[in-house]
Amino acid sequence: MRQIENRPLSHTEVAEVFPIGEEVTVIGAGLAGAEAAWQVARRGVRVKLYEMRPIRMTPAHHSGFFAELVCSNSLRAISLQNAVGLLKEEMRLLSSLVMECAGKAQLPAGGALAVDRQEFAALITERLESHPLVEVVRSEVTEIPSQRPLVIATGPLTSPAFSSALEEITGPDSLYFYDAASPIVAFDSINLGKAFFASRYEKGGRDYLNCPLDAVEYDHFYDQLCRGAVYAGKEFEKEIFFEGCMPVEVLAARGKDTLRFGPLKPVGLAIPATGEQPYAVVQLRRDNREGTLYNMVGFQTRLLRGEQQRIFRLIPGLEKARFVRYGAVHRNTFINSPLLLEANLEVKKYPGVFFAGQITGVEGYVESAVAGLVAGINAYCRAIGEEPLIFPPETTTGALLRYITTADPQHFQPMNVNYGLMPPLPAGGRKRDRKERMAKRSLETLSIFRNNFQHLLA
Repeated sequence: MRQIENRPLSHTEVAEVFPIGEEVTVIGAGLAGAEAAWQVARRGVRVKLYEMRPIRMTPAHHSGFFAELVCSNSLRAISLQNAVGLLKEEMRLLSSLVMECAGKAQLPAGGALAVDRQEFAALITERLESHPLVEVVRSEVTEIPSQRPLVIATGPLTSPAFSSALEEITGPDSLYFYDAASPIVAFDSINLGKAFFASRYEKGGRDYLNCPLDAVEYDHFYDQLCRGAVYAGKEFEKEIFFEGCMPVEVLAARGKDTLRFGPLKPVGLAIPATGEQPYAVVQLRRDNREGTLYNMVGFQTRLLRGEQQRIFRLIPGLEKARFVRYGAVHRNTFINSPLLLEANLEVKKYPGVFFAGQITGVEGYVESAVAGLVAGINAYCRAIGEEPLIFPPETTTGALLRYITTADPQHFQPMNVNYGLMPPLPAGGRKRDRKERMAKRSLETLSIFRNNFQHLLA
């Protein structure tokens, strides 16, 4: 295979660098890497798949099997009422190896897709190791390979040596080693009778949605926050907290007024109905272009998910908040995808280099797998001289990848798939049928997309 130097390529060089019939290199055989390798090989192009386990293990893994899951129900809901259920259905339509093996290893679990973890991982491993076009290399990669196309799918526990090597591509300021994420709520679940739009000191427009608390409300919220049950975390997830991403409950433990001089400071804001400054205020910042999602500013937390619902719904205006992402503080290596990646998961400055899986900022096993699926398809496209594909935002696949590649890079954090990422439906129709209609639109759109690119997606 032709070797090329590690440097940005001009687009005029791409056809010369990726002659038809060359192999694709994939680093990492988690769900993303395994899916990427499968999508390339099933289309008739050779794959070299690197996996460091079991030669070098991670704290989260216990075997050398590919696509190892943490728990049996990690693949989550089946119903199309849940966006992850729709995402799985889209993956089935695109001949996903992960979905095929999950179906074979499925266990009874009501509305969830649960699997026998050992059987699931063994099936995926066997399918790839036995494929005549897949060469498996059990070795840690410590430098960026010069081969192209290249898919990097090393996951949230990327080894320190390869993390250092990644700075060649990402730069030193676009690779993160912890995840300090605040909750995100659906805009249509916020009570605008209590919350109001304003920027502090009237600098800017309606940039923030503000939830004011009086002294009694603040005292109750503060008391419950301090009593909330937190996620214990595994040893490898324990981090030294940085001041800029301090969990909100840790800040609260420093003193009753700490939050009122920090993320809940009320200065520069006035309640529209009275003109008075609130005792404390929770601010939410728009999280997507459509304004369907709002991020709770400064509310990164290790509270259990049930506790986040219970306690954060004590905030006026958020009594019925619908959480599309919960807050978190844990060990997670991910890149600043909005700065670095095209919507097809290709690095902007390095044609032929694709990222896949949780390292891109998608959150969750299914989301990781679909990122691998898309990266694999697009690495194949490069290998045969075709332009990579961008999936329509009306699909959950396209909406998720559009989010991670177009979000505000200054505030980018990992995201699960959810219906709030998708373009709104046309006016009309019953609100209670919204998800059903979105799912129908998604599957119809994907069907048309597949037909339009049948030579690449068959």
